[in-house]
Amino acid sequence: MAKIFEFKNREFGLIASGEMIMRLSPLNNEMLIQGNLLTKQMGGAEFNVATSVANLGGNTAMLTALPNNELGKFAKKSMNVNGVSDRFVIYDDSKYKRMPIYYYEYGSAPRKPNVTYDRLNSSFQRMSVEDVNPEVFTKAEIFHISGISLGLCESSQKLTMDLIKNFKKGGTLISFDVNFRRNLWTEEEARVEIEKILGDVDILFASEETFRKMFQRKGDLKDIIREFAKTFDISFIASTQRVVNSPKSHNFSSMVYDRKSDSFYTEKPYENIEIVDRIGSGDSYVGGVLFGLLNDNDAEKAMKYGDVNSVLKNTIVGDTNCADLNMVKQVIEDHDKGSTSEMNR
Repeated sequence: MAKIFEFKNREFGLIASGEMIMRLSPLNNEMLIQGNLLTKQMGGAEFNVATSVANLGGNTAMLTALPNNELGKFAKKSMNVNGVSDRFVIYDDSKYKRMPIYYYEYGSAPRKPNVTYDRLNSSFQRMSVEDVNPEVFTKAEIFHISGISLGLCESSQKLTMDLIKNFKKGGTLISFDVNFRRNLWTEEEARVEIEKILGDVDILFASEETFRKMFQRKGDLKDIIREFAKTFDISFIASTQRVVNSPKSHNFSSMVYDRKSDSFYTEKPYENIEIVDRIGSGDSYVGGVLFGLLNDNDAEKAMKYGDVNSVLKNTIVGDTNCADLNMVKQVIEDHDKGSTSEMNR
């Protein structure tokens, strides 16, 4: 099978840039207005992707800004524990240094999970491309960033565009996840800014809903994706489909498109996934796909890695996915051939 991309054997498979954010959650499925105890952990869309790729066996790094205080040290420790390099982290010593926070309440039907943000004016949101060591622009095969970074504020929007331009100039493949968030901007605002950078994107992640609502495309999904890839000269597109049966039960599948061979790949959905924590499951999908591209340079394998990595994250507490390659391959085999037992022992 022909290779999708010509990789350059660079030091890192993936470098991701984005805001790392601390998550605080009540214990025992409580609401925020109850109790007094919260658990903490680190997350952030791009960090979650880097973590997924690293746990599957890839070499990854984060390009971000952290406050130079105890919370920044906790974030750095979270990177190290997950096998993500902190080599390109910028530490903020200013009096305005800040770690963004969000509060997550678990859901239970009919009550939906709920997110409350406290992230304004974080250290990352004041970061600029001038803060970045330019050596980073030629250190990775793939640079990944998302629409969250593009939509946070004006300065992070400029940073995102500057980073994409510089990594592209350095010969790096650009991966972009639309990752639309209504609390950041409207669909029209997002579409205008995202279309400005799509010409530099090599690998795109967007849901079917995003293509139809934000980008205002109509018709068969395959025709939409094929036309979109041609219009913006995108080599690889991945689109997820999630069916929410209830807060505790989802179905999940995806479709990927390799423009070079004009080929689509999909598989039967994973059904009735028992949801423990869905935060980061979309990022885990992105991480699985990117690992598949880096490790196998194969669209179908990338799709399978993405699907199962997302499914597994739904069963794992926290923002980041700790599933390794052995677990991923076992679940793929069970899904393809039918599970042979109800317990691994």
